[in-house]
Amino acid sequence: QVISVKAVAIALKLSFSESNQFIYVQTWFFIFVVIICCLVQLNYLNKALDSFNTAVVSPVYYVMFTILTILANMIMYKDWVSQSATQIATQLCGFVTIVAGTFLLHKTNTSSTDRHAESAPTPPPPPPPPDQICVQG
Repeated sequence: QVISVKAVAIALKLSFSESNQFIYVQTWFFIFVVIICCLVQLNYLNKALDSFNTAVVSPVYYVMFTILTILANMIMYKDWVSQSATQIATQLCGFVTIVAGTFLLHKTNTSSTDRHAESAPTPPPPPPPPDQICVQG
């Protein structure tokens, strides 16, 4: 989807520069792919949110989206061909940091809710039955 969005954005940029790209079938194909991908993605995201907790779905969605976007850019646009080893290592470290941070946020969020449930105060005892209440009089 990201590659298709990038292709549509480039087509729009070129069209605004007086080089109409909407006369080509490829432009309409990429627009179609973007629409279909958005519909499918929303459908499955809603199904996932119905089945699982948001604290699980969001990190998985974010990490998978990031991984697939990086891989698609590597394949389609050969982003890393012109970069040095230092730049590639820096990008990989940033990616690992994002994945680790997302995992830790999810893990600490889950464990803090578990601890909160364990440390909740005990409810007060129920009142005595009506026949045991003493009436002063």
